Amino acid sequence: MALVGEALEYIDDRFYALTVPIADIELIHDGGRWTEGPVWFADGGYLVWSDIPNNRLLRWVPDQGVGVFRSPSNFINGNTRDRQGRLVSCSHGARGVLRTEPDGAVTVLADRHEGKRLNSPNDVVVASDGAVWFTDPDYGIMSDYEGYKSEREQDGCYVFRLDPQSGDLAIVADDFVKPNGLCFSPDESILYIADSGVTHEPGGPHHIRAFKVGGNGKLSGGEVFAEISPGVPDGFRTDTEGNVWTSAQDGVHCLNAEGELLGKIHTPQMVSNLTFGGARRNRLFITSTQAVYAIFVGATGAQRP
Repeated sequence: MALVGEALEYIDDRFYALTVPIADIELIHDGGRWTEGPVWFADGGYLVWSDIPNNRLLRWVPDQGVGVFRSPSNFINGNTRDRQGRLVSCSHGARGVLRTEPDGAVTVLADRHEGKRLNSPNDVVVASDGAVWFTDPDYGIMSDYEGYKSEREQDGCYVFRLDPQSGDLAIVADDFVKPNGLCFSPDESILYIADSGVTHEPGGPHHIRAFKVGGNGKLSGGEVFAEISPGVPDGFRTDTEGNVWTSAQDGVHCLNAEGELLGKIHTPQMVSNLTFGGARRNRLFITSTQAVYAIFVGATGAQRP
């Protein structure tokens, strides 16, 4: 792995405790077209991510390198794991949310709402109760680059929740231009959701909103948590202290629970997404335009498993 130069920018002194100042960013892989959806398999000790336009999932194993995890992938974008450790993915090609079973079989969890095809599910999280939450912008059907160009059947771009008991699929937020990344606070009382609408609407949103999560799966609030500039918020994660680590055009931005920018990790390419991993969940894996990077930090990722 190659070192690519000094990366850390300290805007607030509190960022020092969240970083390892002597650590530098490392290049894990290069040669993708738009890398996305990184997910760490703690039980296997490896990282999986999407290379959407190349229609594949790749895997990195420390000291062994990078290989193909699945090809073709049906233009998978975001990935996560459920409570049983199964891979849950957003597929642009299938226009649905897919689950990979232990034997490798793929189960469609959701691909329609009220009889109409979803747009192109983008990012997904699974709550501790097993509910699957995902965003459904139309990026994957706008052209043939990251999926299949198609007409939109939904009336808008929504955020959905799939109930783990009933299997009911419900719209939980309907006032987004392009809902994108989403992530829970460590205690799951807050759901952060990005709106990257400025990518296709001049003057559109480029912010993260914060919703209170009710016990019945309902969301309330939705105030703007932070505006991200330069670029847009795409994918992001929280650490155990409730800080939000988000993608941006110039790298990764770290914000505290009040939305204050503490510091940045600069990357050579625009960041799409990130996840915590490694043996102690203190290694940040970063997907970008063509490359995947890693850097050790002083924070610990909150995501499970």
